[in-house]
Amino acid sequence: MISYILRRTFAAVILLLVVSAVTFAIFFLLPRLVGQTADQLAQQYIGKSPSRADIAAVKHNLGLDQPVYVQYWHFIKGIVAGATYDLGPTTVHCDAPCFGYSFKNHQAVWPELTSRLPITLSLAVGAAVLWLVSGVVAGVVSALRPRSVLDRAFMGVALTGVSLPMFFTGNLAILLFEYQWPIFGKTYVPFTENPSQWANTLFPAWCSLALLYSAIYARLTRSGMLETMNEDFIRTARAKGLRERTVVTRHGLRAALTPIITVFGMDIGLLLGGAVITESVFSLPGIGQYAVQGITDNDLPKILGVTLLAAFFVVFANLLVDVLYAAADPRVRLS
Repeated sequence: MISYILRRTFAAVILLLVVSAVTFAIFFLLPRLVGQTADQLAQQYIGKSPSRADIAAVKHNLGLDQPVYVQYWHFIKGIVAGATYDLGPTTVHCDAPCFGYSFKNHQAVWPELTSRLPITLSLAVGAAVLWLVSGVVAGVVSALRPRSVLDRAFMGVALTGVSLPMFFTGNLAILLFEYQWPIFGKTYVPFTENPSQWANTLFPAWCSLALLYSAIYARLTRSGMLETMNEDFIRTARAKGLRERTVVTRHGLRAALTPIITVFGMDIGLLLGGAVITESVFSLPGIGQYAVQGITDNDLPKILGVTLLAAFFVVFANLLVDVLYAAADPRVRLS
């Protein structure tokens, strides 16, 4: 088991390096290939109507006049050891891990990402608990009683949830629970300040996300359980006199968990990289909203930092899924 985890960890590190190289190439090499000059790249880091001297200074300070592979080396070095930016009269040091420095708001990207990460983490984890529990329970009940009233009701709700976009369900939740019946708070409160108010504020966003994702988990669980409950080992477990609850949970559900674990890992990884629509609808100052601000302001370091952070979470989630595979099915460790 330990050797399996080490192999997967090493592969994850290599994948992160590949992702960082591809991401860097998209932002710095691809524009060169389509005809964009170093001056035009440098102009994206400055405000409106910059002078030629400002463009030349930024181009030199960021190394945009150097070969792309040298720029990539400086970028990786900045993540590991930090970087120093010469702003003319002043010098700014960006501590490791340095994901870049925004010359438009004069702030390092990494501290801003870490300050917003708890909000995105709170949103993703809370919604994940709701959609995982509700989706799996609905799927198991539907599979044990196919074509029943409960089955049709759960699958009807699942079909409705997966069909409605977040900007509709989110705004509907705001209309009902913040204006029509003001039950929940409107302003985000950190967990460390007031846990009950923290949950009260995020609950509408959790429910909106859970309605969208639980539909997928309910259908996946139902499909997997219908297939698993007809297998020979299920009939053998029942013939041995095991209780039906044990047969369903320890044998049937465990065998049907593989696709659920896969989708859950990917969903969590993507959400931790920023739930853009959800955070925008509910005005949550998380990573997703930070990415939207970077795109709106054409602030390249912000966009690059969010992209790399999202890639890290996706790769880490896949690593965690591989470990859970090995725990759920010992045959995986030998493959």
